Order: sequence, then C-alpha cells, then structure tokens
Amino acid sequence: MSKILMVISGADSLKLADGSTHPTGYWAEEVAASHQLLRAAGVQVDLATPGGVRPTVDPISLDGRGGVDEAAGREFSAYLDSLTDELAEPLPLADVKAADYDAVYIPGGHAPMADLATDADLGRLLNEADAQGKTVAALCHGVAALLSATAADGGFTFAGRTLTSFTDEEERQGGTGENTPWFVESRLRERGAVVETGAAWSSKVVVDGNLITGQNPQSSVDTAARVVQALGAR
Repeated sequence: MSKILMVISGADSLKLADGSTHPTGYWAEEVAASHQLLRAAGVQVDLATPGGVRPTVDPISLDGRGGVDEAAGREFSAYLDSLTDELAEPLPLADVKAADYDAVYIPGGHAPMADLATDADLGRLLNEADAQGKTVAALCHGVAALLSATAADGGFTFAGRTLTSFTDEEERQGGTGENTPWFVESRLRERGAVVETGAAWSSKVVVDGNLITGQNPQSSVDTAARVVQALGAR
C-alpha cells in the first residue's frame, strides 16, 4: 500500500497588507475531496501539521461565502467529521521523514501563507522528498508551502520547475484582493519557478517530473488523481 503524508497548515489567521487579521484555515474541499479520492484508491494517508496542532477549517469554505453550494458544503463537512480523530492528533512535522512516505501532498486555503511557506521542518521534508524522487504535490495556496524549501546554495529548491498555483487573477477576484500580503503566483515567479496558469476557477494540473501542482479548489480531484497515477507508475 502506498503511503502519503498530507501536510495541513496549522494557522487560523493571516495578517493582511493593511495590518488587519483575516480569519482563515485549510480549504475544506481541498482536504476532503483529495483525502477521499486518495483513500478510495487504497492509499494510506497520514496527516501532519506544524507542531502537531489541530488544524482549523476555513469556515467560508463550507458555504456560499466561499462560493460553495449548500449540498457540497454539507458533503465536505460530513467527510471532515469522519476524520475527526485524525485531525485532532496530526503528526508533528518535525517528527516526519520523507523516507517513510511515497508522496507529500499539501492542500491550501490561505493558511499555508501564514506558516507553511516559511516552515523549516517542511522545507527539510520537501528537500528530502525531492532528492529521493518522491512525489511532491501541492494545491492552490498550498503551493506557497513549496517556498519553504531552500537549496544548498540558498536558492529555491523548485526554481526552474514548471508548476501552477492559485493565480494573482483569482486572488483579486475571489481571494483577499489587493489587501493580500503577497501573491502566491508572483512570489513563485520571483523565486524562479515557471508558472503555468489556466482560466480562472477552472481545473488546471501541471506535472513536472515528481512535482504535481493544482491551481485552485476546482483542481482538487484532478490533482489527487494525478498523484494516484504517479504512485501507480512507481
């Protein structure tokens, strides 16, 4: 059985450009839909957060405020409820080794911008996973977490790699707008990544070797499916 480590942000707020605090957390669909597909494919999924803290779901990812219809919100909520015990006691990132897993999978929500993007333990884990040829997958704002990985020369581990992420256009249309502290797409480009984007709010998945990235919540199922495909090809 393949094993995946799903790394979820432990943050519940994001400091915006104007200094105000924006409540956030992980995006329900990105965790629930991804986890459900991976488990249905027979994959063991372990959860991890910085410090082993219980992650917080972004409340707007369960209702119309986040563009989620009522039926889908109920479905995501019910699935997350089935993971209550696992979410209550995730593994601490500091205790995890890439050698124990076949893939690392990072869902989004704005929360990864607040902690995972600069988390040294995650950076170490991603460097290990990439060096070992393990699948590294990230989704939406979760792609910001790749920024935690620094190469031996001080550069970005994933510089020169082709990927996608939540786009600047999507951030301005349906994210935190111009009050965003930094834009994920732009920051990745600044750090040397080659960013490919699809139409706003459409599913877009980019595969570059062992690196698999999805653009937005609409890409959740397709991203997880590509990870399953990659694991099957190992």
